[in-house]
Amino acid sequence: MSTGRVRAKKKASSVDQSPDSLPLRSSGRQVKKKAAETADDDDEATSEKKYRKCEKAGCTATCPVCFASAAERCAKNGYTSRWYHLSCGEHFCNECFDYYYRSHKDGYEKYTAWKRIWTSNGKSEPSPKAFMADQQLPYWVQCTKPACGKWRQLTKEIQLTSQIAKTYRCGMKLSNSTKTEGSDQCSMPEDLRVAEVSDHWWYSMLILPPLLKDSVAAPFLAAYYPDCVGMSPSCTSTNRLLGESNTVKLEHLKSMPNLAVSGLNKYFQPFYQPNECGKALCVRPDVMELDELYEFPEYSRDPTMYLALRNLILALWYTNCKEALTPQKCTHHIIVRGLVRIRCVQEMERILYFMTRKGLINTGILSVSPDQYLLPKEYHNKSVIIVGSGAAGLAAAKQLHNFGIKVIILEAKERIGGRVWDDKTFKGITVGRGAQIVNGCVNNPVALMCEQLGIKMHRLGERCDLIQEGGRITDPTIDKRMDFHFNAILDVVSEWRKDKSQHQDVPLGEKIQEIYKAFIQESGIQFSELEEKVLQFHLSNLEYACGSNLSLVSARSWDHNEFFAQFAGDHTLLTVGYSTVLDKLAEGVDIRLNFPVCNIDYSGEEVQVTTTDGTMWAAQKVLVTVPLVLLQKNTIQFNPPLPEKKIKAINGLGAGVIEKIALQFPYRFWDSKIQGADFFGHVPPNSSQRGLFSVFYDMDPQGKYSVLMSVVTGDAVMTIKNLDDKQVLQQCMTVLRELFKEQEVPDPVKFFVTRWSQDPWTQMAYSFVKTGGSGEAYDILAEDVQGKIFFAGEATNRHFPQTVTGAYLSGVREASKIAAF
Repeated sequence: MSTGRVRAKKKASSVDQSPDSLPLRSSGRQVKKKAAETADDDDEATSEKKYRKCEKAGCTATCPVCFASAAERCAKNGYTSRWYHLSCGEHFCNECFDYYYRSHKDGYEKYTAWKRIWTSNGKSEPSPKAFMADQQLPYWVQCTKPACGKWRQLTKEIQLTSQIAKTYRCGMKLSNSTKTEGSDQCSMPEDLRVAEVSDHWWYSMLILPPLLKDSVAAPFLAAYYPDCVGMSPSCTSTNRLLGESNTVKLEHLKSMPNLAVSGLNKYFQPFYQPNECGKALCVRPDVMELDELYEFPEYSRDPTMYLALRNLILALWYTNCKEALTPQKCTHHIIVRGLVRIRCVQEMERILYFMTRKGLINTGILSVSPDQYLLPKEYHNKSVIIVGSGAAGLAAAKQLHNFGIKVIILEAKERIGGRVWDDKTFKGITVGRGAQIVNGCVNNPVALMCEQLGIKMHRLGERCDLIQEGGRITDPTIDKRMDFHFNAILDVVSEWRKDKSQHQDVPLGEKIQEIYKAFIQESGIQFSELEEKVLQFHLSNLEYACGSNLSLVSARSWDHNEFFAQFAGDHTLLTVGYSTVLDKLAEGVDIRLNFPVCNIDYSGEEVQVTTTDGTMWAAQKVLVTVPLVLLQKNTIQFNPPLPEKKIKAINGLGAGVIEKIALQFPYRFWDSKIQGADFFGHVPPNSSQRGLFSVFYDMDPQGKYSVLMSVVTGDAVMTIKNLDDKQVLQQCMTVLRELFKEQEVPDPVKFFVTRWSQDPWTQMAYSFVKTGGSGEAYDILAEDVQGKIFFAGEATNRHFPQTVTGAYLSGVREASKIAAF
């Protein structure tokens, strides 16, 4: 026994600096001696030892009760030399502290076993208080009867599970797997401590933040210390060891940045792994984002509870994105001991609504009925008119409709979709006259909507053989060499713009030419005629990306969005067409076709919108999603006029144009040469033909149907503008017959040529930054005017312009802003 006492003393002295430490209790001999000396004062001592208050400043418990009941001499609600505070309603006595903390006590082995697991798996201090909170506090559960909803404390031996939380009713017997309800147990009063939990000060009196057990987020976050992301290190679901040393395991996980979660879509990667950065729509599971801190400043000092709940909500959403995530569906997954579970459930609802409003969850093509709106009633008292039914307008409308906000779309055309327009007249194939490729699928909302719809996306391969006129395939080493030089030129452009003394912007084409000439002079390298042509191909590809001839594009800001995290992963072909997704977004939304808007008057309390037929429409807010060029041409008159700053931004961007041609053939004449590649390139014979059918896409990955699609970019757009469709077809066929000169190329059985530049309600493909402009113009364009007029569309999305994804996200962004106003 004496050896045991020595160990106990050593143990205690090692934690004397901890707030959980306390003076060592006297040895047995000292206790007896003291008892003998004070025998005459027994009566007085008894009266003084009726109870002791909690020493935590501000604690409202006037007479604490020990929840642990572990020690034989537990104080219950009587006297103890010290109360340990976990929350205002939860304390344990000094006797129960000793029971687990002293090495000669029966509970010591249980505490040390827990401590070993906690230390090896977590990062926070494995203190006695943490042990009590994690292992000994009773669970609380809410009655699921709609008319009741009272919180009940479970007995100590009951382990709360999500199934129990999902089905619990007052009086339900949970031991021995039997579940019977007592008579009218819901009428029993609720514990008075429950009401206190809702008060704002209660959380500030909580000693330890809640750490969730068996969180659905655990498989996503296996590379993190559980307690750093709001989970308990004592759970097997968050165990980072798996039989390996901590360091080895962590390094192993770090080498797997896209940690696969069983059964999850491979494009769903909502959380950064510890060694990752620069991935769009990804969050750090251990850090609050700026907009989260702005919305929930109370968590700025200790974000643990917020992170635990946010990570759980995100994991639940990506585990099943086909159904709306409601507070009820989240509640039973919050497994944590103590009264703090009540607070977690309350906070979860706030966080869920915030994440829904921001479009982080409960987004995409979800359809909800009026009795299941995604936001509470206080959000519903708004009316919104949306001008335009492209991806941005439809995204905003779907969000607002699902929030419970009244919304109408006014569309100038006889169809929805804007710059998404799918041609389904080709046999067996959908061909997009507008967008059809998804650039970067990881976390892309288009990939999310495809998952919701059960649509398979075709991954585009990287191989792109460059074929010269005459039919020869270019040596890949030449292509790689010129690709290297081309990218080196762009790197020099990047270095040039870092020079702050260079105030004047210049056209990108001019700057590339200047750098190219300087390189030739300084290096003495002379490119061959073929190499020069391949360089022209890469320039045409850049003009495709910009949607314009490089003589109009800003050298300073042509790739302004590359400074922001972009979508990672596969580039895919949406073989069913974007319209499949947009049509689903449009379901349930009030859309009025053939109503071009000509005037928006926001001078009064309500915004007045007038269409060209003279009809007047009124709403509290208006969202404008028309293409940039229509704003530049003042197709819509604003009263009062838009601010000068916004007008300058509108004119600081360019309206790029590309055109497409699609051809269906009687058979796949290109197969033997292309050998399964998804596309092939056309090396232009000279710079004047750059951009004229520079890339051909095979529109049927299955190889059953014979459809090629090509693009016309840069100056080539003007070349075909004055040609009729048959003349454009003739030029395209001349190119194809040159590329496949060694064989017969049949005439197409069907074709189309787009005329986006001549469409009165479109007139463009996508935006770019003009010489002298900057990427900031996108942000200024996105600013609302007086909280009444809002703007969305790809030209308002600085991070992801020029894409359907960017347009969609801008609509989601504006829906969030409108709902918050």
